[in-house]
Amino acid sequence: MSATKSDSINRARRSLVDTLTSAFPPPTSLDMQAAGIDISDGSIRWVVLEGERGSARVRHFGERELSPGIVVKGMVQDVPALAEVLREIKKELGGIIYAHAALPEENAYVFDMYVPEGQSREEIMRVIEFEFADRVPIPPASAVYDYDIVTPRDGDAGMEISVSVFPREAAEKYVEAFKHAGLVLLSLEIEAHSIARVITTGKEGNHVTLLVDFGRTRTGFAVLKNGIPIFTSTVEIGGEGATQGLAKELGLSKEELDKFKDEEGLRAKPGSPGLEVLSGTASAFADEVARHFHYWDTRRDPQTDHVTHVDRVVMVGGGANLKGITDFIARRVHAHTDRGDIWTNVCSFDEYIPPIDYRTALQYATAVGLALRAL
Repeated sequence: MSATKSDSINRARRSLVDTLTSAFPPPTSLDMQAAGIDISDGSIRWVVLEGERGSARVRHFGERELSPGIVVKGMVQDVPALAEVLREIKKELGGIIYAHAALPEENAYVFDMYVPEGQSREEIMRVIEFEFADRVPIPPASAVYDYDIVTPRDGDAGMEISVSVFPREAAEKYVEAFKHAGLVLLSLEIEAHSIARVITTGKEGNHVTLLVDFGRTRTGFAVLKNGIPIFTSTVEIGGEGATQGLAKELGLSKEELDKFKDEEGLRAKPGSPGLEVLSGTASAFADEVARHFHYWDTRRDPQTDHVTHVDRVVMVGGGANLKGITDFIARRVHAHTDRGDIWTNVCSFDEYIPPIDYRTALQYATAVGLALRAL
């Protein structure tokens, strides 16, 4: 094989971690505090934790709005503008210069597959590369990708892994923005990985969870097996449409709207104009949840011929605060549905109450999950 062809293949096989390593020299020690920084189209949220998992404390947290057009559907459109906002956030981190960040699911591809047991990382990455043509609409050379082990051994099928793929150019724009802001980016991962780190305890076994991130303008779905995402998707249904409809119908301020959604919501009196507005968004949202749930609840794994039923639905994101939404979804899918406990792997409420209230914390799930990487 020629040197040129060999170099090309090696570049194609570089993972998310390799992309970061080429952008920043690795720190001499990884035993350091780092911020979890969650970037969306409309805002950036950050969290810094200190201590140990299970008994940690929130050292810093905050949120900064992003002007329209800087990030669009998860793609960075204006690197200098994003770097400037990150530079301002850096001033609020108490001297911390290291960060973990997440890549949005809008442009990611996540799938599960099986590889023979005992293969080296290099061999597994080569197998993944051969799967690109059938699984991902971009060539390996234009992607960054990595994998997690889902099940070390699944009968004769081999080892089950979850593969995450992201367009290289898009990932490099995130890397560039952090670099220009003077922040050392230690890792990049798909948002669903960050949230899974928050809501799963490691005791789930082979149970499958449907994770639903109900945001302002979109909803992210992830299927978790053993706490690892094996599928993700995004739909453009969020809580903002309902909020705007309520504002028009009821003439309430933002604070009054939030109070109505959180305290009455889908349990408002029958015939209430507010309930009629919310019901439209809730029904469209529930249709998408049910569609994802029923597909995966009845899906037969083509490799093992097993059907692994979905055990529960876990909701995070600001939209999860809507009063009555979990019961509404539970009735549609006939499965246990609840809001995620953002602090379950961070601290015990018997010892410490975080400074982020319960409702707000649902919007910080990704940032908290990223911050947990530093512990």
